[in-house]
Amino acid sequence: MEQTNKAHRQSGERNTAKKKLHQGGHNAKAFAFNAPMKLQRAAMRTNDVNEKKLHVPMVDRTPDQDPPPVIVAVVGPPGTGKTTLIKSLIKRLAKTNLNDINGPVTLVSGKRRRLTIIEVGNDLNSMVDAAKIADLVLLMIDGNFGLEMETMEFLNVAQHHGMPRMLGVCTHLDLFKSQSTLRSSKKRLKTRFWTEVYQGAKLFYLSGVINGRYPDREILNLTRFISVMKFRPLKWRNEHPYMLADRVTDLTHPTLIEQNPNCDRKIAIYGYLHGTPMAQANARVHIAGVGDYTVHSAERLPDPCPTPYYEQKLEEIEREAAKAAAAAGEAVVKTKTRRKRLEDKQRIIYAPMSDVGGVLVDRDAVYIDMGETESFVPGEERGFGEKLVTGLQEVTKSMEEMFDEGPGLRLFSESKELGSKTLAPEDSDDEAGLLSELESEEEEEDDVARVNTGRTSMRQARVVGKPLNEEEDNDMDSDDFNDEEEESRAKTEVVDFGGQEELAYASDSDLGDDDFVGAATRLRGSAQRKWNLSKLIYTEGLEPGEALRKWKQEEEEEEENIEDDEDDFFQKKETAASNADLDTFVPFFDDLQTLKEKFTTEAIEALKSRFFAVSKKPSGEASDDEIFGDFEDLETGESKKETSSSDSDADSNADSDDFADFDAEEKKEEEEEEEEEVDQTLTVDEKRALNAKKKEKLRLQFEAEQGDTFGEDEGEYDTWYELQKAKMAKQLEINKAEFEAMDGSTRERIEGILAGSYVRLVFNDVPPEFIENFNPKYPVVIGGLLATEERFGYLNVRIRRHRWHKKILKSNDPLILSLGWRRFQTLPVYTTSDSRTRNRMLKYTPEHAYCTATLYGPLVSPNTTFCGFQVVANSDTTGSFRVAATGIVEDLNSSVEIVKKLKLVGYPYKVYKNTAFIKDMFSTSLEVAKFEGASIKTVSGVRGEIKRALSKPEGHYRATFEDKILLSDIVMLRTWYPVAVKKFYNPVSSLLLSDKADWKGMRLTGAIRAANAIATPSNPNSAYGKIERAERRFNPLRVPKAIQSDLPFKSQISAMKPQKKQSYMAKRAVVLGGDEKKARELLQKVATVRKLKDEKRKAKKGEKFQEKLKKMAKMADIRTEKEKERKKEFFAKEGKKRSMGSSEGNSEAFGKKRRAY
Repeated sequence: MEQTNKAHRQSGERNTAKKKLHQGGHNAKAFAFNAPMKLQRAAMRTNDVNEKKLHVPMVDRTPDQDPPPVIVAVVGPPGTGKTTLIKSLIKRLAKTNLNDINGPVTLVSGKRRRLTIIEVGNDLNSMVDAAKIADLVLLMIDGNFGLEMETMEFLNVAQHHGMPRMLGVCTHLDLFKSQSTLRSSKKRLKTRFWTEVYQGAKLFYLSGVINGRYPDREILNLTRFISVMKFRPLKWRNEHPYMLADRVTDLTHPTLIEQNPNCDRKIAIYGYLHGTPMAQANARVHIAGVGDYTVHSAERLPDPCPTPYYEQKLEEIEREAAKAAAAAGEAVVKTKTRRKRLEDKQRIIYAPMSDVGGVLVDRDAVYIDMGETESFVPGEERGFGEKLVTGLQEVTKSMEEMFDEGPGLRLFSESKELGSKTLAPEDSDDEAGLLSELESEEEEEDDVARVNTGRTSMRQARVVGKPLNEEEDNDMDSDDFNDEEEESRAKTEVVDFGGQEELAYASDSDLGDDDFVGAATRLRGSAQRKWNLSKLIYTEGLEPGEALRKWKQEEEEEEENIEDDEDDFFQKKETAASNADLDTFVPFFDDLQTLKEKFTTEAIEALKSRFFAVSKKPSGEASDDEIFGDFEDLETGESKKETSSSDSDADSNADSDDFADFDAEEKKEEEEEEEEEVDQTLTVDEKRALNAKKKEKLRLQFEAEQGDTFGEDEGEYDTWYELQKAKMAKQLEINKAEFEAMDGSTRERIEGILAGSYVRLVFNDVPPEFIENFNPKYPVVIGGLLATEERFGYLNVRIRRHRWHKKILKSNDPLILSLGWRRFQTLPVYTTSDSRTRNRMLKYTPEHAYCTATLYGPLVSPNTTFCGFQVVANSDTTGSFRVAATGIVEDLNSSVEIVKKLKLVGYPYKVYKNTAFIKDMFSTSLEVAKFEGASIKTVSGVRGEIKRALSKPEGHYRATFEDKILLSDIVMLRTWYPVAVKKFYNPVSSLLLSDKADWKGMRLTGAIRAANAIATPSNPNSAYGKIERAERRFNPLRVPKAIQSDLPFKSQISAMKPQKKQSYMAKRAVVLGGDEKKARELLQKVATVRKLKDEKRKAKKGEKFQEKLKKMAKMADIRTEKEKERKKEFFAKEGKKRSMGSSEGNSEAFGKKRRAY
């Protein structure tokens, strides 16, 4: 008999792959699964894995040519090695040592990839801002402690702001002495990290620090992994432009700062643009930690940290040219060999706020590390240059004061000195020429500087309940006027200087005052200007004839009275300021009669003369005559018409009318229906085929109108997901092709500044605290706002208290929300829906469930997630978890109705059968009138209804009940009281503080009392006391005799008649004497003492019995353990004996074989 189980030793002959395929006549490749259920489970698992990979199809708006740098945020608790990791990465990628890291550091990591590395401090505001913009997060974890509180807070914040890619970096592993402990700690950390992030998240281990940096091999592995990572666009960032500031500059004039240090500043912020394109002018943005602002000017600058992609493109072009030359037989120019690695000169680093190359850009100055070189010392100058530098350092007066006190300003050597007195305006402007204009402009600037003295105190938050347009009126009046004046003025452009003599300029010494004035006058009138035709056409108040004369540069007619025009222009228009909310605004329209009088036939004809008639052509380019139609020559007065006019042109013009001809369309449809009448002689199959053909035609027509080509591409794509991705890619290619056909300025004006550009944003009226307290270690995030996000209103959100937050949340308690780009404090009201009939207010949030909340704040699109905090200041932070709540925006509601329960209590003072008079429930008759017909109820359960108010006692009313009530009853009225959500919005302005991590918003009264050690005032009426109710005694039930006789036998009342004679027991009653009474009392006391002794003895006996039971249970456990050991030893010994004595198949282990007869 052959052995069926596996051999103890493997045979020397190895099974090859070919032999394994056909073992025992079975082909393993022919049948993948033997069991059907196993095949089904494998197929289900494959489908689950594929479905988990799918996401909602989203357009990737990141440009392919020049993508923005990848923002890498290094997050972790203090002391986990964040700075050391950043220095190691910079040394690996840029071959540079940075001693002081301040602000973002941008460096080239590959041919087409750049990294912007920022260090996120232990501040909740910084962590929230970093979670909104970071593409990759390096989560620093101390191997000795594991995931700390700050790490868990950042993970929960990031999960509700898009969840960027996460990489765990475990440090301080060199402190483990035992390798087994190190392995177990790594396994435990990986399991915990996978639980919090996702299954399979990458976790890197850094063993130790060598020469102030982590080992090169470990950093190399980390950088290689970062360089090949792919980033999926997140929804919020894919809809908004945003920027991480890497440099901030103050552009305010020094004279204004010297006159008023608290004046508003004009600043410029530099950085790379991310997300969607930003509008070139008047873009609304939110500076996190500062507030909402309008971009004064946006300018695209040269890239300070370019990638080697363009150089690689040039090399490819040279290589193609060399191949073409070699094919033509020409001399081949030697080209550079393509390098796979970056050269040292291509490893560019850009960190303007760090000490790159010994240069440090600070808020006040630029510091250069001179090494051992001595600096300039006043009084010990070695030359004229050093004296000039030390003299500039000792300047104590401004240029204006030096100009007033000094001898004056001399432009030329022979000209007069110009002082403050000589710059007074003169009557005639012709003699002064250019100098008068320059002087007038300087005086206007000086006047503005003297008037605008800035603010003298800290800026205040936005007043709640006041519309935005009223707040911005005072600040934007002058700016709006200047903008309107510039827009209304037609733009001009210089064409040439044809027909003018060339100007011969003399030297400064030969040119006097008169010569200068004449030359300037000739220069000013030498340029011929050509008006912009489009501006002239759409300029209001300009006649067509006058516009044509301006465009042809003919002599204009006599000017009208300018003073009257200026008086009319500067008159203030009487416009009613609309303070109503846009959501509740009801538009006002004129009545029908007014509209008929306004839009008469003459008015419509006059309106048509203001527009050009453009012919609509399906294809091809039309000439100017075809585009603009007939026109009249204003010089000759002749009317020029098209010679090739025909009836077809007239028909086309009729068809191009904006108003549809419904009668013609109906006739056309009737004709089509008549043509498509079904022949009655057709068979059923032919009719079905004809109907199917019609349906297919309608379906194709509908898909062509809707742009759906699923039927055409059904064979190309397997799933709907792939089809949607293909549609998005196709539309993206169409958009790119359309924009690439435009020139750069037109594309930037239409599309905006593209992502990946290095831009300079200028802001006006920024609080001075932002510049004075600027700290580059805290990130400055600028996020673009959509049109809807500039409005304020009520938001309905679905919110839940975080499971790790210790306290439940209370309605109308201040809560700091991180919603969109903003961080603000508001007062939410928590509600729940009662059968979808009303929104009932909740005093507290549910324990482990979602609830609805209504709050006031900036509007955002629905399905936007957010998180809430109660405190963000580090001084108020305890060891507890700071993320208080998480939720999602459901809808935007301008009119929300929230109610809460209200129980009114009254007392009857007169009762007449089923009617009673109630008092102490209302105070006036008007209140009673509002509740007429309402249902009321007594504590005993008798229901009633409010009838009418009484005339004499104010607030008393008459009510009816279903039964007679008592004077001692309490009457209750259950009703609903409306609750108004408070309009409170307090933006978190943490970047305006000197201590950025100590922003404190509105606090509760109890917190203020606790901080100032103020005792809570006690009101005796509000204190809880012991309720003492007098015991009520009810009269016995007395049934009249007339009713008793009519009662049935079962309900009859049986009562014994009182006995008139004394009973036997009363007669023989024993009255105890004195001695007998004392003896009975003594016996009773002895019995009581004996009973007490028996109870004590019984209790003590029970305690001893419990101890005995414990001993017995312990002995039973010991006996059981010994029995287990004995059985174990017995079976181990018996098993060895049987295995040694068994021959075939361990048969003797079960006894000897018996011979079968």
